[in-house]
Amino acid sequence: MTVEQVTDEQVVIRVLRGDSESFRIIVDRYQQHVYNIGMRFFHREDDAYDFVQEVFLKVFNNLGTYRQKGKFRSWLLKLAYNHGINVIKSSRTEPEFDEFMKPSDAPTPERQHIKGEIEGLLSKEMENLPVKYRVCLDLFFFAGMSFNDISNITDLPVNTIKSHVFRAKRQLRDALRGTMAEEYYEM
Repeated sequence: MTVEQVTDEQVVIRVLRGDSESFRIIVDRYQQHVYNIGMRFFHREDDAYDFVQEVFLKVFNNLGTYRQKGKFRSWLLKLAYNHGINVIKSSRTEPEFDEFMKPSDAPTPERQHIKGEIEGLLSKEMENLPVKYRVCLDLFFFAGMSFNDISNITDLPVNTIKSHVFRAKRQLRDALRGTMAEEYYEM
C-alpha cells in the first residue's frame, strides 16, 4: 500500500500504536493547509511557520482525542483554527486579513496600480468587519471550504455561517460603494 492509499484514520492508528514516524504523512498532507490558516491570522511567514509547528505539536499530543466520527481533516483544521483564535485572544489583538478578492492580473502598469489601490481599499474595509464575519468569509473564499467544513471548524451552525458570509459581503459592498472598487469587483 502506497502512502497515497493510506487513509488518515489508518495513519492515526499507526501513530497511536507507537509508529511516530508515520505522523510525517499527516504533516506532509496538511502542512500547506495549516500554513494558509496561519498566514490568514498572522500575515507574516515567520509567524505562519511557527503556527504550523505549534499546530502539529498540538495535533500529535492530542491525537488520542480524535474519535473518527468526522473527517480527520476537519478535526485537524478545527484544532488549527482554534489555536489561531487562542493566540489572537492571548495577544489581545485581532487578526488582520489581507486582500479579500483579487481580480485577474492586469498586464499594464496602469491597471496594476489601480488594482493595488483597490486591494488597499478592500483590505482596509475587511479590517472593519467583525472578526466572526471575516473568519467565515476568509475560510469560504480563500480556503475554499464548504459551509459544512466551516461549521465543523468554528462550531457555528451552517445557516449562521451563510448569514455571516452574506452580511460580510453586503457590508463590504456598502463600504466600497462609490469607490473605484465598485467598478472593479462584482459583489
